[in-house]
Amino acid sequence: MAFKNTLFAQLLSQIPHFVLNKLEDKYDTGRKNRKLGLIMQFKVLAYLQLTARTSMRDALRCLDAKINCLYHWGLTRVARSTLADANASRPVGFFKDLFAEMYKLCVAKSPKHKFRFKSKLYSLDATTISLCHSLFPWAKFTQYKSGIKLHTLLDHNGYIPSVVIIRNANQHEGPIAKLMDLPQRGSILVFDKGYYDYGWFQILAAKGLYFVTRIKMGASYVVVERRSVKRKTNVKADLIIDVFSKQTALRLRLIRYRDPDSGKIFEFITNNFKLVPQTIADIYKDRWQVEAFFKEIKQNLKIKHFVGNSENAVMIQVYTALITYLLVKYQKFLSKIERSAQQLLQLIQVNLQCTASLEELVNPPQTRKKENPRYLSLFQYIS
Repeated sequence: MAFKNTLFAQLLSQIPHFVLNKLEDKYDTGRKNRKLGLIMQFKVLAYLQLTARTSMRDALRCLDAKINCLYHWGLTRVARSTLADANASRPVGFFKDLFAEMYKLCVAKSPKHKFRFKSKLYSLDATTISLCHSLFPWAKFTQYKSGIKLHTLLDHNGYIPSVVIIRNANQHEGPIAKLMDLPQRGSILVFDKGYYDYGWFQILAAKGLYFVTRIKMGASYVVVERRSVKRKTNVKADLIIDVFSKQTALRLRLIRYRDPDSGKIFEFITNNFKLVPQTIADIYKDRWQVEAFFKEIKQNLKIKHFVGNSENAVMIQVYTALITYLLVKYQKFLSKIERSAQQLLQLIQVNLQCTASLEELVNPPQTRKKENPRYLSLFQYIS
């Protein structure tokens, strides 16, 4: 009987072999590890993510139970101590670069954002993952707490993460944002008031990038022009303003908008003077997709409980979780499955070792029932 790949092997096969081999050669430590290479380490950790195993021992025990399939998955039996040592000492760069390569594959097949404008749209935000202070002292946040923060640039084409920087939770979002690789010229960045910095606004404008955010309470500005707005709409004002930063004037646009649901008034600022005010408000509203992304990965991937306590092991596990998320989204885009990533991850967890494709699990083939002569109609007998 011909061997059929399991769903786990089908998902991993989406990553081109030359990409894996290129990265393994790039981060080769000087001698080839016969027991556990970087590629095999990634596959074991991806198995842990996709099956939602609670510990390293749990994941390896489940792999041992499928020993007949390990060869077809490109795996061999792995000792727990060997995997633990690899997580503590192997370069994080392999997993970080693999995440970047997976994003390139994913974004090429992702659907476009829902707006009419052609510019790329990104949301910038960060989320904190709390850690036990006694087990993770290197990530000290407060006197009694530890934690890490995922600084994320979310691409609205498919709502997938394009850049993720992992830092201690005590580091503010603003300085980390300046370390990120900025998107292509003409893109639009949307972020909350945590990134409010006139100096950074000038940098974005100089690089040909647009931004949308909320104005800080008490910010001083001078109104240069009042644009006309339609009556009986939620847009209450469209102003051209000048703000001053270190004796340098920065010209921006301020949109005063009334939320139709809550009735609250919000004030947005942007350096885009062409889009209609309603679109500016809708762009900021769509920023909440990054919060939905954070909720999705925290609920469905193993990034709140870790199989290693070192900083290296934690970062490797987080990047593996993000790669796994992109693998699922990539399959969703290719198959055009109308299910959320959360639903697909839940479906994968209980069917990872079956031989059906993800599309077949979502839309199982309908089995044809044999006709029973007892239920044939009178017209069929007459004919």
